[in-house]
Amino acid sequence: MANGSRQAAWEFFGAELKRRREDAGFTQSALGVQVFVSGGYIGQFEQAIRKPQLDVAQRLDEVLQTGGFFERMWRKLIDDRRYADYFASVVELERLATRICEFAPTVIPGLLQTAAYASAVTIAANPFVTDAYVEEKVAARLERARILNDATRPEYWTLLHENVLYIPVGGPTVMAQQLEHVAALMRERQVVMAVLPYDAGAQAAMAGDLRLMEFEDAPPTAYTETSFSGTLIDEPAVVARTRRAYDLLRVAALSPEASLALVESAAKDYRRCASTT
Repeated sequence: MANGSRQAAWEFFGAELKRRREDAGFTQSALGVQVFVSGGYIGQFEQAIRKPQLDVAQRLDEVLQTGGFFERMWRKLIDDRRYADYFASVVELERLATRICEFAPTVIPGLLQTAAYASAVTIAANPFVTDAYVEEKVAARLERARILNDATRPEYWTLLHENVLYIPVGGPTVMAQQLEHVAALMRERQVVMAVLPYDAGAQAAMAGDLRLMEFEDAPPTAYTETSFSGTLIDEPAVVARTRRAYDLLRVAALSPEASLALVESAAKDYRRCASTT
């Protein structure tokens, strides 16, 4: 679905939500209480400024007795069986973000991954899946990364723990290609990247995978992830705390120039290793 038609569909979602809320006699605030979000968020859903998460769509159906209408629409608009339910909303938000700030403690972030690296990560997490499954996941990841080439691309800031450079995902050739790709994106000024060094110590231990997203006409969100689940956060106080955690990581990181030199040095080491094996 093209972005324009998707937005029109979300506007229809919002209009239907408003109509059915009013028919049921709820104010925005009263409905928000029932589905565990603020009345302001209900207003943003109705104006298609913000998209609800799946569990919110399901609760809207339950409270408004709509027979699964909002869940079906959500699944149609979010679309993607290629993504876990907990991540599908994040993919939608990525397309709308004006700035994305990410911290990756163990692997290269998905938006920066090469096909070979993404394939190795997918197989490591799912060792018994078919080639078709791997190809679908890799294609979805590469499609997400296209936002970094768009004319309206978001500012993309990423912090990589030094671990990420030395965990040999896929072997030396794959790692060399992956780190060269990251370095090229930096040199082309498509991303700003910094490495959090080992000697940052406990600072890095305080955070797992973390992403912050900012928008032109909606409040910021945060997203945290473990290996098999993720949490999208839009509570302002929690987002602010997450922002502070990210800022503390950033001040402990190397400069972008030093980080680029470290990435390129690691890539050369992998190239030398690949040539001798």
